Amino acid sequence: MTTLHLQPLTAAAFAPFGDVIEVAGEADKIINQGMCGRHHDLAALDFGPGRAGISLFDAKARALPYTLDLMERHPLGSQAFIPLDNVPMIVTVAPDADGQPGTPQAFLSQPGQSINIHRNVWHGVLAPLGAAGRYVVVDHISDLPNLEEHWFEEGYTIQN
Repeated sequence: MTTLHLQPLTAAAFAPFGDVIEVAGEADKIINQGMCGRHHDLAALDFGPGRAGISLFDAKARALPYTLDLMERHPLGSQAFIPLDNVPMIVTVAPDADGQPGTPQAFLSQPGQSINIHRNVWHGVLAPLGAAGRYVVVDHISDLPNLEEHWFEEGYTIQN
């Protein structure tokens, strides 16, 4: 089994796969009678032929070493994960290699970070590290098929 090492989740490292959603610096605008800073338009949401939907996910805790044996992608829209519990998550993504995942990369989020995975990007399942986590998920909603899965013959081990 090949080993992947967790790397910090940064906007630059994650850019080929999606957006890191986080507050960085001063607010773009001050709104609500001067009592609220707006950090504007932080992710490229894409809902293709469907509509935007907001769902709540309850995910069971994972531990290291973690086995990555399944990746999925959504050809019709992006998928944003917004943690509600400040639980770090293992974020795995991979480039496309002729219709299946290429070599995955593994990131570890920090409190205050959310992600938006772009349309058609291979990614692992939701994996909060160390404790269960609840997430707001904003993604494509329609009756069209929007899930492709790939099971690895030999998975990957993820560790620090």
